[in-house]
Amino acid sequence: MTQLANQLASDIQRYIAANNLPVGTRLPERGLAEHFRVSRSPVREALKRLAAQSVIESHSDGGFVVADAAAASPAAELPSAANDDAESTYLRIAEDRLAGALPDRITESELIRRYGPTRNQLTSILRRMVHEGWIERLPGHGWAFLPTLSSSAAYNQSYRFRLLLEPAALLESSYRLDEAALRACKQEQEALVAGGVRTASPAQLFDANTHLHETIAGFSGNLFIVDSLRRLNRVRRLMEYRKAVDRDQAERRCREHLTLIDLLLTGQREAAADFMRLHLRDAAREKASATG
Repeated sequence: MTQLANQLASDIQRYIAANNLPVGTRLPERGLAEHFRVSRSPVREALKRLAAQSVIESHSDGGFVVADAAAASPAAELPSAANDDAESTYLRIAEDRLAGALPDRITESELIRRYGPTRNQLTSILRRMVHEGWIERLPGHGWAFLPTLSSSAAYNQSYRFRLLLEPAALLESSYRLDEAALRACKQEQEALVAGGVRTASPAQLFDANTHLHETIAGFSGNLFIVDSLRRLNRVRRLMEYRKAVDRDQAERRCREHLTLIDLLLTGQREAAADFMRLHLRDAAREKASATG
């Protein structure tokens, strides 16, 4: 778990810098675990490592918050993911896989020959792909790509399924809001509206937005709803990368997310369910008309 915790510490540090999280921002274990799609144990270890580096600090009520040292940390000075070599390689692999240019099974040596990353970069990229659910290690040797959405018809069906699922999640009798997790999502969306949406990569936008939707679905208390949405998001991820990113539309959706969050924070569940339905319907229409 040591290697994963070290990688997560770096990822969390980048997450703090990329979203310009202010000093004092809470860093909930569960929210980070859901965002990075790992269990809470390695997140807990990663937070301890960052606390030892004074990037974050313990809070009097428990947990951790962003510390003053985060602003001067190396992660804050790193280039954005959109310009990072590893991010570029990751997106090229995603595009080639979606286009059918890669076989179902492949070795690390073949990936290095084709895309030219260092061994360490490829290890990080493969770990990310495993967490996102579109590749898995084969016993003994090599890797196998997992099924993803690859047609416009299937992509449109995914939105129709979400229209059935997500508004209903807000009306479940077992619904229970986690205010700390929702406020962490709100900070992420506010950072995007404040300018982050203009520079974020397609992967960063997808992660921020699916994190919010999965967090809200989790409030339903219905494990089948949460699992269905997470599975769907894993298989539609690559299709989202292929869509042309309209920054104005992306910003508008983030603003709608903030409206949705405020409805939930003020206890207006039925209004939030109605708003969720309109939000998904409009997003489906925008994506259907997008090229790329």
